[in-house]
Amino acid sequence: MSTTIAFDTHTYVKKLREAGVDEVQAEIQAEAILSLVEDRLATKQDMATLQRDLATIEANLKRDLADTRKDMATIEANLKRDLAEMRNDLATIEANLKRDLKELDVKAENRAKELDARIETSKLELRKDMETSKLELRKDMETSKLELRKDMETSKLELRKDMETSKLELHKDIEMSKLELRRGIESAKVTTIQWTAGMFVAQTAMIIGALFAVMKMNQPSQPFTGYPMPPVQEMRVPAPATPAHAPVPLSR
Repeated sequence: MSTTIAFDTHTYVKKLREAGVDEVQAEIQAEAILSLVEDRLATKQDMATLQRDLATIEANLKRDLADTRKDMATIEANLKRDLAEMRNDLATIEANLKRDLKELDVKAENRAKELDARIETSKLELRKDMETSKLELRKDMETSKLELRKDMETSKLELRKDMETSKLELHKDIEMSKLELRRGIESAKVTTIQWTAGMFVAQTAMIIGALFAVMKMNQPSQPFTGYPMPPVQEMRVPAPATPAHAPVPLSR
């Protein structure tokens, strides 16, 4: 059974006209309000239908909730079982891990021991190599010392030989220089003696000439015999030799 709400559009339009609204606008507003009221207001039949629908929805929700609770219980049971299994698996994993860790510790200790043994072996081998290298180095040093001493002795002998040769050559050069110097001195002595003798002869000739001139001047004049006098012999004084003052070079 539907209930109709009475809405007097004529009275509503009249009131709008009295308020100063245009007739056309008043009618449009009245029709719009009437349509809105009819659409929005629910009837008793609509309310009953709504209640029935709500009851159906509530029943469906209760059934779904019961199903959900059953599913939740099943899920909870499954989760508990899974958790128990996971705990067992974790315990097994933990035990395996502990066993593996122990094995790793044992392996690590064995590996460390092997490494220590290898290190010790390497140290021993390195020491042996160092000792061998030291011995070889000492041998090489001794050999080098001997060779160096031999080279030094050889160099000393060669140097002595060179020094002796140089001494002999220098001695020869000195003797040659002495001989040349003596020769130069002897030549200079002879030249000096010659020059001194020449000067002495020249001075003597000049004195004799002067004496003859004085004697001639003191003699009386002789009469003319008509015969020519014999020519007077001219006395020539030898030119003095130039002494050698230049130094005599020394031969090397």
